[in-house]
Amino acid sequence: MKTSDFDFELPEHLIAQKPLSKRDSSRLLVLDKKTGSIEHRHFTNLIDYLNKGDCLVLNDSKVIPARLYGVKEDTKAVIEILLLKEINNDTWECLVKPAKRVKEGTIISFGEGKLKAECLGIGEEGIRILKLKYKGILYEILDELGEMPLPPYIHEKLEDKDRYQTVYAKNIGSAAAPTAGLHFTEELLERIKEKGVKVVYITLHVGLGTFRPVTVDDINKHKMHSEFYMISEETADILNNTKKNGHKIISVGTTTTRTLETVMQLYGEFKESSGWTDIFIYPGFEFKAIDALITNFHLPKSTLFMLVSAFASREYILNAYQEATKEEYRFFSFGDCMLIK
Repeated sequence: MKTSDFDFELPEHLIAQKPLSKRDSSRLLVLDKKTGSIEHRHFTNLIDYLNKGDCLVLNDSKVIPARLYGVKEDTKAVIEILLLKEINNDTWECLVKPAKRVKEGTIISFGEGKLKAECLGIGEEGIRILKLKYKGILYEILDELGEMPLPPYIHEKLEDKDRYQTVYAKNIGSAAAPTAGLHFTEELLERIKEKGVKVVYITLHVGLGTFRPVTVDDINKHKMHSEFYMISEETADILNNTKKNGHKIISVGTTTTRTLETVMQLYGEFKESSGWTDIFIYPGFEFKAIDALITNFHLPKSTLFMLVSAFASREYILNAYQEATKEEYRFFSFGDCMLIK
């Protein structure tokens, strides 16, 4: 299977540059994965597709202001880093630009020395292992010095950085938002609960695995980077009971899906667990955890587009994207949404 099989034309003006003023006013394309039929709704209509006893699963990971601009202590060259994941105490895997300027032993200074980073190791494709040095609480320093790591296709400045967080974000650690969840409001979640739908949370800290482009033509040769996940005993029990009682599990986002399918692959059931996953889901994958998927519109040739193509079919997804383009849906992180049922 070729990466080019997952390509499609997208007019640039459909790439959403900023979020809508009201989170749940985005549009919702509803795709039936068995028939390929399409409905055009709004996100507030999501509740019509959820039934008492179903379970809605959300990723509660919180984005850190992970993009930092500093200078090399020796040459004063400007260096940009993106914190991807903490390996151990204050040692981070980072994406660095320009990476060729950062060698082992290089020290980068941020905020006139308020935060410093020493390069301990060199990885592939711009990855560096950096040891952070600072006084105080790291996340307070990042709040002051860091920027939200918006994707490169967003060119407008984000006025309110909370709009790149879900309303239920709790566990700090993501380098990008689990964007399918950005459409939910607290009021909509309350209405969903009042209908008798269970709402549970998992955590997957979004890192390079989610947004690194596929650079090989044969998708079997693409290597996903690992990302940290957690699922609690309470969530696992509710999910197992939902399955046992014949109700549906609705996954919010590809990150939630990857977590649930990882756990199901490892244990054959939902189980309290945590660890690292590099699961790569593409057509041919057998889904065992989820029954429906809420997801945004993804980039051509991305692992996310491959995942949704595996859940419905490549043909149905390409047709739905063609329909969304024709109807001028908004695409990518701040764009509109799909329900694949």
